[in-house]
Amino acid sequence: MTEHVNSSHAASGPKQHRLNLGKLSIPLPRSRSARIATGVALILGGSLWFLPVLGLWMLPAGVLVLSADSAQMRRIRRKTEIWWGRRKSEKEGAG
Repeated sequence: MTEHVNSSHAASGPKQHRLNLGKLSIPLPRSRSARIATGVALILGGSLWFLPVLGLWMLPAGVLVLSADSAQMRRIRRKTEIWWGRRKSEKEGAG
């Protein structure tokens, strides 16, 4: 889901990190430390799901942001994508 997108020319400028969710594309901070801080903040905020505004939606969003820089989070995301895809295809086949 996370994808590195170059600017208009491959040789010009640094890579822009973007979070792609279907047709929605959200830019991520260029700084690695800012992306890690954003991902950790989302996960910590998601752990406070019972408070207003914060919610469980923040947990997977934090994992997605962290997967841009962390191999461990990337593995978790890939395993979840595979599990979800198999689950979805089994339900479509049964129904």
